[in-house]
Amino acid sequence: MTPSKRLQRSAGGGDGQRRPAASLATIVKMNAILDDLNRKFVSRTPHMSDIGARITAVERNRGSMMLPDRPEWLGDPVRGLLHPGALTVLADSACGLAVGAALDQRMPYATLDLRMDYLRPAGPGHDVHCDAHCFRLTRNVAFVRAEVWQAERDEPIAVAQASFMLSTPAGTRRSKDPMPAAPAAAADADAGPGAWQPPAGSEPVLPGSTIPYVEYLGIRVAPDGAQPLFRLPYQEKLIGNPYLPALHGGVIAGFAETAAILHLIRTLHGAKFPKGVDFSIDYLRAGRPEETFASCELVRVGSRVALVQVRCWQGRGPEHPIAVARGHFLLTAAADAGATETPR
Repeated sequence: MTPSKRLQRSAGGGDGQRRPAASLATIVKMNAILDDLNRKFVSRTPHMSDIGARITAVERNRGSMMLPDRPEWLGDPVRGLLHPGALTVLADSACGLAVGAALDQRMPYATLDLRMDYLRPAGPGHDVHCDAHCFRLTRNVAFVRAEVWQAERDEPIAVAQASFMLSTPAGTRRSKDPMPAAPAAAADADAGPGAWQPPAGSEPVLPGSTIPYVEYLGIRVAPDGAQPLFRLPYQEKLIGNPYLPALHGGVIAGFAETAAILHLIRTLHGAKFPKGVDFSIDYLRAGRPEETFASCELVRVGSRVALVQVRCWQGRGPEHPIAVARGHFLLTAAADAGATETPR
């Protein structure tokens, strides 16, 4: 396959047209290559396998993926909108695929930062697609743009931009075999008596209400705290790198964005409903296979827009964050909960 050849899944012959045998053979070969990519990379990644993501096209510097429609991706049952975290997971994965397609030789790489801008409401009933393009590749960093869409390719629901650090930093050890079934211990072995300790209890984030994507991730909140502390219990299905092992970067972003939204809902006491305008996250450390925590700071709450900052950490405590994030949210009146306008 030449670098410029696009590998895109096609049923072939579905329009009733008779095609030359060579064209059909090419389609079969392309589909076989995509099946091989999905088997080697997607099916071996616990989170990608669990959400049913598929690689749909690959060419030099570019990659496309699809997230099948499932009820678990709903994040706003009142307005019938998908959770932005589901879009972020897909965008992060497709951007990583584009980086892999741009490299001349295989090497490890990790997401440095990711920004999502939400252009249109994303609703259930349609698969979600993402086309990513690695437009710049340096010795150390890859830069990627992506578009996320549903039914109409020329009407994207979100755009993303991400950067990736190439190669593994000195001193980081990588396992040759996928992760074991049991997670690592939550606390560092050398943690002293003064080490940060998480609260003992947890409770549903919105008692009496069910948000499918929040339930899928298993997000909880620590009770009786002056500042809400959100918890993401470890589950093997959240792993994005089975060789380190490490949580999927999109999962951490989805957790951080969920924490920001829930923090706003609690602060506003239901008077207004937040809708994502943009969200950006910086990854500082790999997310280990253990429970993750998040706290939020309301930088500003205006009459129409709120800005929220989020810090995520694990067993070493909030002074050792694994990611920091921020997002703008449009505040819509409770009476307009059924509206699905573009967040502008």
